[in-house]
Amino acid sequence: MKNTRLTQLNTHRDAWVEINLDSIAHNVSEFRQNIPQDKKILGIVKADAYGHGAVMVAPIMLASGVDMLGVASIDEGLDLRKENINCEILVVGAVPVWSFEIACENDISISVFSEKHIDACKQAYERTGIKPKVHIKLDTGMNRIGLEPDDAIEFIKKVQNLDFIDLKGIFTHLANAEIVSETKHQFDIWNKIISSVNTEGLLLHILNTAGSMTYDIDSNMVRIGISLYGLYPDLAQNVKFKPELKQAIGLKGRITNIHTMKQGEGISYGYSYRADKDIKVATIPIGYADGVPRVLSNKIYGEINGVKVKQIGNITMDQMMFDISGVNDEVNEGDIITLLNDSDLSIDNWAEIAGTINYELTCRLKVRLPRVYVRS
Repeated sequence: MKNTRLTQLNTHRDAWVEINLDSIAHNVSEFRQNIPQDKKILGIVKADAYGHGAVMVAPIMLASGVDMLGVASIDEGLDLRKENINCEILVVGAVPVWSFEIACENDISISVFSEKHIDACKQAYERTGIKPKVHIKLDTGMNRIGLEPDDAIEFIKKVQNLDFIDLKGIFTHLANAEIVSETKHQFDIWNKIISSVNTEGLLLHILNTAGSMTYDIDSNMVRIGISLYGLYPDLAQNVKFKPELKQAIGLKGRITNIHTMKQGEGISYGYSYRADKDIKVATIPIGYADGVPRVLSNKIYGEINGVKVKQIGNITMDQMMFDISGVNDEVNEGDIITLLNDSDLSIDNWAEIAGTINYELTCRLKVRLPRVYVRS
């Protein structure tokens, strides 16, 4: 069916991000089939599910095989709780001590790695009568947050003996899962610590998305992030499995203007593109303020009526233009140009051109664009 302005979408803009929920369910299933059944999966939905909309995609993930969810802040956890998402939620990042009480009251697990955190847990328990649920974060080489290895064993044993903390797990994060030698060093530190403490009943998680595809390690949970949304992280040369993923995110805009541009004329700011013949130009209301990097100007394509069309001229804050001269079918204002899809218009291609990673671009696309959810 040809999409036009008459297509019913719940948005007041002529541009939107389209999220395929069936693709997310498929991606979860791919991991669930390849990860041992006795290992839990923590689905990372931080940064509003990498721009996909956490409160919408979380129920799909949980129904498809994810056991618990990971966020970056208390606020992200609260957003899920407000939508009656009742699974275990872990804040994998640092949590300010003044919000520990809020975490207790909303059944949100927090990461701890300092004496200050222990003190805050005690105060939160005294005020609420609820034991804070915590996962101890180790720094095995990321050098971001977490316990220093030399302090980890004593800290873990101390927390285990405190009656005002509910210790749920221990975890760390791989810095270079795609580099086996670097990762082995982190594994050695992890194994030394884990083998020196009582881990009965605890969730142990070290493997991230790339790690889960590559390594076997003493843990009972993996954390999957970007690949739940159909995109691959950097991977080592040899992996245990590589799931068949489907990119969940799409980007579409309706044509707001069509006109003829004469040979020799320039287009957009700076005239970075000049026509070598008369061409037909279509404008859509998507720009760099919507998360499309300006560096992609003159380097990407859209698709209309099954035909690829080249983006021309510098991408502006709110708009971009395409050469639609090669489209044989009649094109009208209100028709849709697709910029991203799960076939030949991938966000990985954008990332390669822009010299960045797919994670960054999916997060960018939530700035102003409404999200529309579909089932295929």
